[in-house]
Amino acid sequence: MSKQARIRTQELRKAQEEAARKQARRRAVAMVLGGVVILGLVAAIIFAVVKATGGDDGPTKALDDVTVPSNVTSTGAIPVGEDDAPVTVEIYYDYMCPACGAFEAANSVELDRLIEEGVAQVELRPISFLDEQSDGTEYSTRTANAMATVADAAPDSVWDFHAALYANQPQEGSEGLSDDQIGDIAREVGVSSEVVDRFDDGTYAPWVAAVTDLAFDNGVQGTPTVKVNGEEFDGDLYTEGVLTEAIESAADGE
Repeated sequence: MSKQARIRTQELRKAQEEAARKQARRRAVAMVLGGVVILGLVAAIIFAVVKATGGDDGPTKALDDVTVPSNVTSTGAIPVGEDDAPVTVEIYYDYMCPACGAFEAANSVELDRLIEEGVAQVELRPISFLDEQSDGTEYSTRTANAMATVADAAPDSVWDFHAALYANQPQEGSEGLSDDQIGDIAREVGVSSEVVDRFDDGTYAPWVAAVTDLAFDNGVQGTPTVKVNGEEFDGDLYTEGVLTEAIESAADGE
């Protein structure tokens, strides 16, 4: 990533952090106090989605049955950072998910630094289990498809685009951003109009559905789910520094 792009990303993340700090804290408190209720609701939503998509009637749709974007791993992750980084941080997320927005606000600046320093490679794993929470517009699928398109044709802009989508995250239960707004956000972080024009094709929507099913099959219970070197992180995702400490400890072999 160029120095100019890095500066732009840092500016985006600082703006996101400032705007979302208070909201993130409120969400974190709500999650702690209402954890049992939230987990129950998440489980109910996942069950409903899996039933609706036929996920309990047979094996998960294989990734080789769909058009797969370039520059993703064989398991459907979009990597950001050096391949030889000592720590791999997987993040399962949904662009409509408010808890994911809180996670970004708390951790994005530090993840930026750890990527830049070669300590961690982040594997972005967008899923779309909150499509029904966007008033019929399938916002989760539309944004994940856009991200897959950027991964395919403009991989150097993936991290910037990811940050910008959360900096402009709509409220859960709303229609979400329009296709034009998503396209404008992509252009603002350097994605060409030629690539943005491909968003409307929905080429990777089946891939999004496939990796969403795969996430369920791999035991993901909700978003955000974070794994550090393959092990699910069960610490505080919403307080700055906690995840950083776990990543740096993993890098040191502790």
